[in-house]
Amino acid sequence: MFVNRLRGPSLAILSCAMGALMLTACASTGQASSSGTSASADTARPAKPMAAGLASASDLNPYPSTYRPLQQQNMAIVGATVFDGAGRKIENGVVVVTDGRIAAVGDASTPVPQGHQVVDARGRFVSPGIIDIHSHLGVYPSPGVTGMSDGNEATNPNTAQVWAEHSVWPQDPGFNAARAGGVTTLQVLPGSANLFGGRGVTLRNVPATTMQAMKLPDAPYGLKMACGENPSRVYGSRNQSPATGMGNMAGYRAAFIAAQDYREKWEKYRETGQGTPPTRNLQLETITGVLDGSILVQNHCYRADEMALMMDLAKEFGFKIRVFHHAIEAYKLAPQLAQNGICAAMWTGWWGFKMEALDGIEENAAIVDAAPNSCAVIHSDDQELIQRLNQEAAASLSAGRRAGLNIPEERAIGWITLNAAKAIGIDNQTGSLEVGKRADVVIWSANPLSIYARADQVFIDGALTFDRTNPAYQPVSDFELGQPGFNRPAAGTAQGAR
Repeated sequence: MFVNRLRGPSLAILSCAMGALMLTACASTGQASSSGTSASADTARPAKPMAAGLASASDLNPYPSTYRPLQQQNMAIVGATVFDGAGRKIENGVVVVTDGRIAAVGDASTPVPQGHQVVDARGRFVSPGIIDIHSHLGVYPSPGVTGMSDGNEATNPNTAQVWAEHSVWPQDPGFNAARAGGVTTLQVLPGSANLFGGRGVTLRNVPATTMQAMKLPDAPYGLKMACGENPSRVYGSRNQSPATGMGNMAGYRAAFIAAQDYREKWEKYRETGQGTPPTRNLQLETITGVLDGSILVQNHCYRADEMALMMDLAKEFGFKIRVFHHAIEAYKLAPQLAQNGICAAMWTGWWGFKMEALDGIEENAAIVDAAPNSCAVIHSDDQELIQRLNQEAAASLSAGRRAGLNIPEERAIGWITLNAAKAIGIDNQTGSLEVGKRADVVIWSANPLSIYARADQVFIDGALTFDRTNPAYQPVSDFELGQPGFNRPAAGTAQGAR
């Protein structure tokens, strides 16, 4: 239960980037002084080259993506009801995929290019691939044993220096199960024991041997932060700070003050090239990335009053919060979230498992969605719920409609597609079926907002990565091989069909 609670309330992830600083890394000479004369060449000297890895943010991507799409197919999916993720519902629609990208989306009159395979989807539904912005797959994999529990560096209230990608185990069978539920992209976060839990990583949900082969190119990093009971409980039980909500806030403020100071020291050194360069600090480097906007704050936070405090903290230090995760009480301040450009990532039915989760309501996402310029997201934080995010969105939609909110299905689909992409900064690449974006597409057996819907086929970058009726497209991890029941039919379906 202790581990589950740390995982449930996770901290938001981050990306470290001081690229803007690097642009000024070379000291200039001959600048005009205030009196109009040239400054002495002795005033600013080029800094000597530093040993690899010692310069702060000298390489913004030291663990680069090696992701390559699987075998792609040019195709036109015809005859389905299409939810494009961006607010459109097209009956008898056509989705054209060319070279792994969306080439066209429209009604039955949309032309099919010569040579494209025609996929007959009459009577079925098509949507963008589902995106889960709060997952611990790979860092809390199956089997769930101590030796594989790599999601929480619960050793200090501030572990902004750790990166979730360094714990990801690509053979976690949860990736395969999530793909069978239509999940094509996911953000894997560290846990929420700490005020600053570390950076998250955005992954393509493809079978792979290494983390780098799953890593989405050009996705910004996110920094997991956590407010509320988790950090104060973990460290208060050790008789150290933070032990209270006020201790939490003091810890955040001290960390941002230190990061501001660290940034100024590096700026001064790069401008003058004089003296000894500051010692590179991975923890402060990550928080500096938050300050310059290159790393997105993914903030685990349940209560409305604490979310309001975090918004004031962001104003105090001049950074932006991208998302509040879990956000049980987001409905209490939905207009403020929208005004500040902050997404809320929520569950529908999870509440009451601790004090800060007591005020949860099923209408939460729908109420958040109702505010102008809002960004409502449905997330999982769970290896099983990630397989049914479409049903979680449907439950939120139903609750909202019962409360009198007239939310169309084509808008609710955005809670698990385009809004999710916006929340982690990848909506320029995926999240909707729009021309030029990655062809992440799910063909559903029924309306995805129905409990009876199953993902029939899942395409990632136009490559078939799951087929419910074809075992050749139902990959299993090494851990699954030889397990009880492996290779035996179940419920009249081929082995592996989920």
